[in-house]
Amino acid sequence: MPLDKRVIKQKVIAAIEQLRPFLHADNGDMEFVEVRDDATVVVRLLGSCKDCSMSMMTLKAGLEETVKREAPEVKQVIALNEN
Repeated sequence: MPLDKRVIKQKVIAAIEQLRPFLHADNGDMEFVEVRDDATVVVRLLGSCKDCSMSMMTLKAGLEETVKREAPEVKQVIALNEN
């Protein structure tokens, strides 16, 4: 069954919205970038999240777990690495 990237994108954006108040409290944020063909979701870390030592825990324990509950076909959530 092919991935419905549109549906996954909606679920990822909803999950980010759930986390957003906590991210904003620490002057950070994240945004959806894409769903890849291998079922990897890519997000961009913004603000203080880019340099925070806890950002990977937020990404994996927060966003990835929330997304996988709603869209079990997602394999992983990764952050776009920008310098």
